[in-house]
Amino acid sequence: MKLNYFYIQIISLNILVFILHIFILDQCQIKMFSNKIIEAYIINTLTAIILFFIINKLKTKFKDSIGFIFMFNSFIKFGLFFFIIYPSYKIDGISSKLEFSTFFIPYTTSLTIEILALIKLLTNLDKKTTFRLNK
Repeated sequence: MKLNYFYIQIISLNILVFILHIFILDQCQIKMFSNKIIEAYIINTLTAIILFFIINKLKTKFKDSIGFIFMFNSFIKFGLFFFIIYPSYKIDGISSKLEFSTFFIPYTTSLTIEILALIKLLTNLDKKTTFRLNK
């Protein structure tokens, strides 16, 4: 998968989901920009971009470890969540469904695109390796 295509795809879909997300919040008469929604989308989008950049650079050298690199990214995302976003959720001592969805929706959106892109990258990488072995 071309790196620029991935960047366009992840940014575009996250912007689209963000707009839909705040539209639904507005329709439900909930503050659109509460619960650090902007930070949640930025964190998830940027970590996905950085992860895919790293994986793309290391894909041939560490082909067998790409899954671990990918899982490490989830660890980083949750770490950023707990350091940047979660403290504001913890202030009242109650974690609401709204707070949960504010982080989980962009996380799931980014994760889905990352998984699909990673599958495509590994499939293409495997085809190239198989082709070279058969020559």
